[in-house]
Amino acid sequence: MKHTVDTNPDGQDSLLELRVLLVGSHPEIWRQLELRGSTSLDQMHGVLQVAFGWEDAHLHRFTDSDPFAPLRPINGAIPEAPQWLPTQWCEEPADRPEEDCSLDQLLARGSGMAFYEYDFGDNWLHRIELISRRPATISTPPARLIGGARRGPLEDSGGMPGFEEILDALADQSHPEHIEYLAWVAEMTGADEPFDPAFLDVEAINRELILVLHRRTGRTP
Repeated sequence: MKHTVDTNPDGQDSLLELRVLLVGSHPEIWRQLELRGSTSLDQMHGVLQVAFGWEDAHLHRFTDSDPFAPLRPINGAIPEAPQWLPTQWCEEPADRPEEDCSLDQLLARGSGMAFYEYDFGDNWLHRIELISRRPATISTPPARLIGGARRGPLEDSGGMPGFEEILDALADQSHPEHIEYLAWVAEMTGADEPFDPAFLDVEAINRELILVLHRRTGRTP
């Protein structure tokens, strides 16, 4: 099935500057990205996986509002909020194919803000905020990381509270689980070097974005 994604109404693609924050992170884990407004949400999923170091091992969804905020009843009933998922996961009336929605369209619904949730067990929630918009040019890359802070959490680390517990244990040699977590982190990262939560390699992420978007779009940034 071929999916189509609309650009801006006037046909001019835009370049969006976005700030993506991993909700609940202290110190904050965030990324500053430039992406075309016509980027489909399935492509955006690939970008966020690379930008935060995820391994695409769990379910995900996009929403136009905070999925954990309480909903106000309408005529005595709680409305079912829309969510954008891969087509094969769409089963409920409120489910919409992520392949058919662009960043421009999603952000317009949320007045410049949207959310991306990854791993429905650990509930890694990313808040996507529109910082600026300008016309894209032929030479504009489909996606580029221009800044950020701190490396992303490790997969299956138990959400933000679990990840913070792991960092505390790694930083304290007297912690009863220090050795155990050292071994677990080495296994998860495939490296024996000390785990530095403040490390962020922007150049490496941008190199990986080139490969990911080439596979998803057939275009090289």
